[in-house]
Amino acid sequence: METLSVCVVGAGMAGLSALKNSLQSNLNATCFEQSTHLGGTWFYQEEQDVAFDENVHSSMYRDLRTNLPKEIMGYLDFTYSKQSKESFISSDEVLVSHNISRRCKQHLFDRVFVCNGHYTKPQYPKTVGMSCYKGIQMHSHLYRTQDKFKGQKVLIIGAGPSGIDLTNHISKVANCVYLSHHLSKKPNTDFMRNVMQKPNVKQFIETGAIFEDNSSEEFDIVIYCTGYQYSFPFLSSECGIFVHNNHVQPLYKHCINVNYPTMAIIGLPYAVIPSQLPSREDMLAELKKDNEDRQKDGLRERDAHKMGAKQFCYYKDLSKTANLIGVKPVIEKIMQDCGQKYIYELQTYREYYFQVLDDENFIKLPLK
Repeated sequence: METLSVCVVGAGMAGLSALKNSLQSNLNATCFEQSTHLGGTWFYQEEQDVAFDENVHSSMYRDLRTNLPKEIMGYLDFTYSKQSKESFISSDEVLVSHNISRRCKQHLFDRVFVCNGHYTKPQYPKTVGMSCYKGIQMHSHLYRTQDKFKGQKVLIIGAGPSGIDLTNHISKVANCVYLSHHLSKKPNTDFMRNVMQKPNVKQFIETGAIFEDNSSEEFDIVIYCTGYQYSFPFLSSECGIFVHNNHVQPLYKHCINVNYPTMAIIGLPYAVIPSQLPSREDMLAELKKDNEDRQKDGLRERDAHKMGAKQFCYYKDLSKTANLIGVKPVIEKIMQDCGQKYIYELQTYREYYFQVLDDENFIKLPLK
């Protein structure tokens, strides 16, 4: 029997996992990576010009500390070791430098894994007056260090993990930081200096903004911490995949292309290689039910791939479908312990580490 050939697009966390599992299954795998390094968004690149955000492929910034413990963020069978200088083989062992030319080559594959990530194309709000504002506007995607904000007045829009973390970093050097958000419960910023929380921006003016409470402020820089868009510019329309309001369709269990089941989009939000798939009609029926259930739960279409509290039920379902060992209960327990502490306990919650005792239990210890 001829060995199946596999195409993996992207050498980030999902792409490396797809490669590893393909090779372990004795498949002939080829990976295409547009940058000169492995790691995707986890590879740090120095300061970028704000005029070229579409050409920047990493959202990593210099002083980032992850908002989740390393025990639940890595590969289950490849744990991080402080003694290891390199987590994987070096990039020069696997990447080939080439010059861009007008020549095109065609490659035929039996299976395709799309692992291009979803932290590259920034999502901007549509706020009145954005084009009128005369100061600097940038997305958190381009943020690298706090240095350039010294002595500035900064407006940060969005109170997700990035918005809260950047507020903390920038407040240490800025003259003032305004954090604009719509959370009903205010994040804890009491320990930060010169931070003022504001509601949503109603309208931008030349030197600042008017907020929904009709208050106004002036500032030098706006940073949009407003998320990202799913984007697959390399996929032809013939692939049968389309994105509407940030909802990638039609995907069975958020990963399998219903129209062409030999294609999987990995990382929306999880990776899996199913051993046997239902018929196209059955996949579409389940997809319709999933969309209806999400609408009943009050989720917007743009949040179609957001799992939240349902993520571990989703993982169990994928594991069952693929006949794989599921996520260990201790991982879910650690995740529950973290909760939304990145919003309300930002100053202290990362001062602990987790020691996994077995598949069910862990202990939480202070960092030394």
